Amino acid sequence: MMPKQQEIEIPLLASLEKLSGKARPQDVYETVTKSFPQLTEADLAERLQSGGSRWTNRIQFARQRLVERGEMESPTWGIWGITAKGLARLQEESAAAQPVTPQSQVATSTVPPPPQASPTPPVQASPINFEETVDDYLTAFKAKVLQKLHDLAPDKFEDFAGVLLKGYGFERVEVTGKSGDGGIDGHGELKVGLAVVRAALQCKRWQAQVGAGEVQAFRGAIQGKCELGYFFTTSTFSRPAQAEAVRIGAAPIILFAGEDIVQIMIDKGIGVKPRPVVVYEDQVEDLFERS
Repeated sequence: MMPKQQEIEIPLLASLEKLSGKARPQDVYETVTKSFPQLTEADLAERLQSGGSRWTNRIQFARQRLVERGEMESPTWGIWGITAKGLARLQEESAAAQPVTPQSQVATSTVPPPPQASPTPPVQASPINFEETVDDYLTAFKAKVLQKLHDLAPDKFEDFAGVLLKGYGFERVEVTGKSGDGGIDGHGELKVGLAVVRAALQCKRWQAQVGAGEVQAFRGAIQGKCELGYFFTTSTFSRPAQAEAVRIGAAPIILFAGEDIVQIMIDKGIGVKPRPVVVYEDQVEDLFERS
C-alpha cells in the first residue's frame, strides 16, 4: 500500500539531510522512494487521471505541508531545501524513536508490574464535513500549484505568462524574455469591438513583495508602445504598488499576484484539470415512508 502523506514527511526531511540539505526534486524523489522498500513497481507506475505520477504527486503534497510549516524551503528555483526548523524536527523524531534501556535488571525484577488499566472504549469516529474537507484540499492544492510556479525557471515562467494572455483571448502573443526590450517580457493584442488594444507583460518570479518602483519602471518601458500592461508575480504587491497601478492619467497596469494567477488557472483550465467526485446521500428512511 502506498504511504500516506503524513508518513512521507519525516523520510522527506531525512532525504534532504542526506543530500547535504538541498537537492533537485528528482534526486529527492529517488532518495525518498528508497525509504519505502514496500513500494511495488505497480505503485510507482500508478498514474493520476491527469497523467502524472501518483507517488511523486504525494511527495509534492507532503513537501508543500512542510513548506507551510517552515520546515522546507526553496533556496533557489528548482531546488528543495530543509530549514533549521526541519532539522530540529528531524532530530526530535530521531530521539523519540530511540529505545529506552532499563537501568538494571535487578531493579526491574523487584518492582511489581503496574496494575493493568481498564480497556479504553473505542472512540466514535466523527462524521466527515465534506465541505470543509473540500476547502482544505483546495487551499492545499492552490499552495502546491503556486509553489510549482515559483520553482519554474525565469524563462519558463515568462512562457507561462504568455499562455495566460492567450487564455484571456489575446492574439499575436510573443514572449521576448531577456531581449533588451526595456524590461518588457512579452506583448500581445486584444480585440475589443473594432479596436485592437496592445498590451505588454512583465514577470517577476519573486518571493519578496513587488513595490511601486517596479510598477513605475514597467509603465515607463511600455510608454508609447502599448496601451496597458500586465504584471505577473508569484508573490504579492504592496499597497503603494497597487495604488500606482491605477494612477489617474497614466497607462493602467493590471496586477496578478500569485494567488490570482492560480485562480485564473483553475477558472480557465490552464495547467490544471478538474476531476469529478461522486458524493452519496443516505436515503434509507425514504424506503419506508408511506404515501
